[in-house]
Amino acid sequence: MSNFWRLFFSIIIAFPLTFLTLSAHSSPILITQITAGDFLELGVDKMRRGDYQEAIENFNQAMPTAVNYALEKDLAVAYSDRCLAYLQLQDYHQAVTDCTQAINFAPDNFEAYLYRGVAHYRQGDYPAAIVDHNRAIALKPSDFRAYYNRALARAGDGKDSEAILDFNLALTQIPRISSLLLADIYNDRGLAHFILEDTQAAMLDFNLAIRLNANDYRAYFNRGCACGRNGDDFGAVRDFSQVIRLNPSNAQAYVNRGVAQYSLGYHLAAIADLQKASEYYEQQGKKVAYEKTLDLLKSLRQQISFATEIALF
Repeated sequence: MSNFWRLFFSIIIAFPLTFLTLSAHSSPILITQITAGDFLELGVDKMRRGDYQEAIENFNQAMPTAVNYALEKDLAVAYSDRCLAYLQLQDYHQAVTDCTQAINFAPDNFEAYLYRGVAHYRQGDYPAAIVDHNRAIALKPSDFRAYYNRALARAGDGKDSEAILDFNLALTQIPRISSLLLADIYNDRGLAHFILEDTQAAMLDFNLAIRLNANDYRAYFNRGCACGRNGDDFGAVRDFSQVIRLNPSNAQAYVNRGVAQYSLGYHLAAIADLQKASEYYEQQGKKVAYEKTLDLLKSLRQQISFATEIALF
């Protein structure tokens, strides 16, 4: 494995897709007297449309109505659903606060533990996320989301072997008709195998992920990294080319494909890829990656020049 692969294939893109769902509420409102349940349903409808800020306003309106009628169940749902809206808006501190309130009103609220675990995960507090998902699993052991989310938290905490066990459990619970969700689990389990240096198992998982969802660039990226580790530069070029086709501004894919092209002796193609990568990094404001790519580009040019001088003797 070349020094360049050691430097660059380890930057694996895997946007873990922590699984969430909206709470189900009653059928469409007949306007007579507006109740907490009505506001909750309006909020859920706004959430489904992606109007998260407006959904929060509806959940806010549900809370005093529920208090007036001492409906703790509705209060728990309002806080839990508002937590989900804050998660979508990436306000993780407020999401944790809301889910904690939901749990105070309804200690057996599975969704509140699930959502709070996701909020902790996205804050980088993996131990807290694991604790919440443990509680969610105890409340609802047949729901694959808690196992999957706990697996991500364990992987984030460096416990990849335990994460694999949870990915396996998630696979036993997930509905088999959910091929895209299955692809995500296989992709993330493959990453855990890859980190544990079980490249063969990682490749099997990435292959399954691609078979189930041929349009997810992440699995191609990860399989390309696995090919690089195995010394399969042709396979790496193939997979990083797929990443670029599906996600044309992915600068790291250009870097990795450039390294593979160089290893295969395609020097001009390698330089072109690294130049393209540097342009995207600069546009994206990623200064450190931009400078590292320029350093790599300079190093490749020097090596190509040195090899050419030797050939002239």
